[in-house]
Amino acid sequence: MAKRWVIKLGSGLLTRKDGKVDRAQIGRIADQVAALSRKGVEVVLVSSGAVASGMTAMGLEKRPKDARELQACATVGQPELMSEYGRRLRRHGLLAAQMLLTYWDLDSRGCTRNARATLDLLLRRRRFVPIINENDAIADEEIKVGDNDRLSAHVAALVQADLLIILSGVDGLMTRSDGTGALVPKVTRLDERVRALAGGAGSERNVGGMVTKLQAAEIAAEGGADTVIANGRCPKVLLELAAGRRIGTRFSLRRR
Repeated sequence: MAKRWVIKLGSGLLTRKDGKVDRAQIGRIADQVAALSRKGVEVVLVSSGAVASGMTAMGLEKRPKDARELQACATVGQPELMSEYGRRLRRHGLLAAQMLLTYWDLDSRGCTRNARATLDLLLRRRRFVPIINENDAIADEEIKVGDNDRLSAHVAALVQADLLIILSGVDGLMTRSDGTGALVPKVTRLDERVRALAGGAGSERNVGGMVTKLQAAEIAAEGGADTVIANGRCPKVLLELAAGRRIGTRFSLRRR
């Protein structure tokens, strides 16, 4: 079994239909992370949800389109989100450790070295669960990664993860570009046929789509990690993966 996992949690997975943060879902994720930790798996979470959490706190019904309003939502929502993670993880004797990144951090040798050293130390001590998000409060077009699918892949490379798991509200890559059809269980090559199966972006509360998930799989492969795209609403999905069950779509791409 892989020993170091990066798990990306999408906004759609962490919010309810009314747009509010799904605290019960965060609790279920925390329970599974704790179980993985007991099995010896080191877990890094890359969590969306700051903007959605901020929307709830600020009483907004629709996701803002103005960049400054989005940054304000993220600024309000990030501590709210971390507070919920912290509360849920503490039940298992674990502590949440926040790290906010921008593209500049990932592009800087010094920042990358410091981030890797910090994450390695936290993971070695077993008691901490690093939770990473983009620093939306200050990120603009020049320095933002853009979405947490790709950010999670960069983090997987940063920590030399064995596996990247992208959890959202979809079962994986499907045989039709509109997300219907049969599940594609495994992909070993991202050719034009596979790329054609990727649809557009998700809902107004979910920035990413299958396109960015395929891009993330490519980035993770360059760092030596396989990627699994799976439905985070499936009960105990992470534990099922740890048990070797075939869930979602696994990308085992050839390294260049």
